[in-house]
Amino acid sequence: MWRGFTLIELIVVMAIVALLLTLAAPRYFHSIERSKEAVLRANLATTRDALDKFRGDTGKYPDRLEVLVEKRYLKSLPYDPVSESRDGWIIVPPDSAEKGGVFDLHSGAEGNGLDGTPYKDW
Repeated sequence: MWRGFTLIELIVVMAIVALLLTLAAPRYFHSIERSKEAVLRANLATTRDALDKFRGDTGKYPDRLEVLVEKRYLKSLPYDPVSESRDGWIIVPPDSAEKGGVFDLHSGAEGNGLDGTPYKDW
């Protein structure tokens, strides 16, 4: 005598699993987006702090973002987890060229954050 599951029992189990996945999947993807935004905000804050320290030490902003790594203000170029790159930053220069080349930076990622503000305005 066979001891197994009938087709109906398997379909019921699959339907329950599918229902649970439809409830859990949106929360999972939302938490991933929230985590990427948190890392982006932290990387922006760290890099902006390094820019300010560089200016405090040298009297001007760095000419390139890579100078912060070369002078050991940062261990590596900041990573943008939303655009998934290290070189997609929007560089904001200071008001005059004598003050350096990198006053601030913004994310180059397309779209808006979970709060509705565009990533390029962060």
